[in-house]
Parts: sequence; structure tokens; C-alpha cells
Amino acid sequence: MGFAANRARGLSLMIGCLSLMGCAHQQDFGLYRPHPANRSHCKGIEETIDLRDRIDTLNNLSHAFDDRCYETVIKYGTRARTEYRYKTFSMMKEAGSLFVPDGVLTDYTLESYERGYLTFLLSASYYQLHKSADAQVELRRLDNELFALIYNFGEDPVNILLSAALWEKLGEPAEARVDWHQLQSRKEPQKDPNDPIRSFGSKRVDAIDSGERVRSDWKLYAVGQFPDITWDLKFFSSSDGYFSVTALQPFLPDCSSDTGVRISTVSWFHKIAIRHSNDYHPLLNVQSWIRLPFGLVYSIVPLTAGAGIAVGGCAMDAYGHGNGSLCQFSIKGGVAMMNQSPKVLKGTVQPDLRHWEYLPSSFLLTTADELDREKCFANLPAELKKRETIQILE
Repeated sequence: MGFAANRARGLSLMIGCLSLMGCAHQQDFGLYRPHPANRSHCKGIEETIDLRDRIDTLNNLSHAFDDRCYETVIKYGTRARTEYRYKTFSMMKEAGSLFVPDGVLTDYTLESYERGYLTFLLSASYYQLHKSADAQVELRRLDNELFALIYNFGEDPVNILLSAALWEKLGEPAEARVDWHQLQSRKEPQKDPNDPIRSFGSKRVDAIDSGERVRSDWKLYAVGQFPDITWDLKFFSSSDGYFSVTALQPFLPDCSSDTGVRISTVSWFHKIAIRHSNDYHPLLNVQSWIRLPFGLVYSIVPLTAGAGIAVGGCAMDAYGHGNGSLCQFSIKGGVAMMNQSPKVLKGTVQPDLRHWEYLPSSFLLTTADELDREKCFANLPAELKKRETIQILE
């Protein structure tokens, strides 16, 4: 009896640890305000960068760019893109990951949109340092990063828009036209013929074709904070996999005007949401289905242990001719243990939702002399205009 009880306690402790591991995928970031650029501050950012911590490194690169620490972005961003670009397969890690929450044992690999945005930050950093040739090299690489048929892939309208504007700032209308045309002819969203991003791209293509000078006065703003992400199990009405991934805060709708355009990063969220689909990541999809039976088995342990506590306590109370207090206490304890079963299941099958966290929820691109005169800024909520709009490129 003692051996069985110790074994049950050991299994419960192990499952509790697995559950805690599974819940530790999200880190909340508050509003970040740019710091005036100076060498000592940039050095301070460099001292906090640990390339072994991939998500933290990406967040620090965003901070460095916002704070105009462009040399820091180039120094560490180039290394991060190289080291985080490919998934390194390890038979031991892949096999071990079947028994623990997804992502606990494996290093994070950049999504295609993250490779693209990191490349844009490198190009924009070179541009700000007046190294136009290097900026153009990085912009040409951006397309390769988006469409490379490696571990993850897919075109992204946000990075294409940023690339088009930077090509214009570099005085390259032909290159800019290629990107504007991609936005003009993009297939998504299929249900919206009046998509503002598509119509804005069409206007820029027409302007370049008519011989209008390129706009070197584009100004880029980051608007809002990329939302927190949550998930739940969804076994029914699910076309692929059993995860339901949702954003806790809504994205702003896209907007265009005569002087600018605002595009949300909802396409980046969609990449995270489909990470475990068979069409996008077959390996993660297969692993998630294999991990499910282990989660079900783990979740049975607190059920049986809880039932044993309840039944055993009441039996001891009856055998000892007690007043029922022990039985009542045992039932409460047993039910509390049994209630942990769903948490254990979720903790075991926890999907890998790691991502570059310090990103905006939208980008605003404008040529307006004053930001208040930009329609796509004027219609923002007051809180976003006052506190959460940061100029990142001028």
C-alpha cells in the first residue's frame, strides 16, 4: 500500500512539472519607449544579448533598432539570421519531445516572416548608416528569405510593403515596382475586392509607370504591440490538427489614403496559428498527434489517484466508525486531484507558440509632412496615437 501511494505521489509530481513546463511559453512585454541613441546605451543592449536565448535576442534586436543602435542590429542580426535560419534535427531531441510539451527540448527556428523582417531591419540599418549598396544587398535577399523552400516558407505582404518603400527611398523605382506589383496582385484576402493594401499597391504601380518620381520621403511608424497568443484544444470542427490558436487582442483593419497606408501584422499571427498544420509543418503535425496519447495517459493518473484518495478515505472513515469528517476531507482532496486531469493533458500536448514578441500590431507608412494629417493615423484609437506609435524609419 505504501509503495503504491509513493508511486502515485511520484507520478503526480512528474506530471505537475510537465504541466508547468508546458505553460511557460509566453512572456508578457509591456510598452517599450525608444531610448535616445548613444554609444553607452547601445553597448548596454549588446551586453544583454545572449544568442543562445533566441526569442530574447530577437526582442533585443527590435529594441536596438528602435533606439537607433544600427551597428548593434547589423552585428547580432546577421548572426541571428544565420544561426536561427535552419532547423537542426536531432534524433534524441525529436524522440524526447514526444513525451514533453512541444518546444521544450528543441531550439527555436525563425518563421519565414521573421527571417524577412530581420532582413528588413538589417537593410534599414545600413540605409540609416548611409551604406546604400549594403542596404540593397539585404533587400534583394529579403525575397529569398520569404520564398525559400526550407523548413518554413510563404510570402508575406507586410515585408513586401516595407521592402517596396525602402526601395523607393533608395531611389530604385524598378525594384520598388516589383514589390508594389506583388501587393497589387496578391490573392489574399480573397473575399475583399476593395482590399486597401492591394489598391494602394496598384496606385504605386501606376505612378511609377507614369514616370512619377519615387517617394524618398516615406516615413515608417510602428503602431501598437503584437498581441498575446493563447490556445485551446479543439477536437471537433477542426480541419487540420486539434489546436485552436487565438490572439487575445484584436488587430486593426488595414487602411490606405492618398498619402499613406497602414497594414496590420495579422498575417504574422496566421503563420503562428497554422504552425502545426500538416500542409505547413508536417513534422510538427505528426508529433502533435503522437504526443496526444501520452497526454491522455498522463491525465488518467490524477483521475485514478483522486478516486483512490476519495474512496480510501471514506473506507477508512467507515472502518474506524468515524463521524464522516475524514470521508468529507478525502472527497474534497480527491476531487481537487481529479480536476488537475485536464490541465495535465493540456500541459503535455502544449503547442510550440514561441515567436518574436516585441513586434508592432501594425505598420504605418506615410509621406505626410505632419503625422496628424495622415488619414490612417487620424483614425487610430486615441491611446495608440498618444502612447503606442513609434517612428522607426525616416
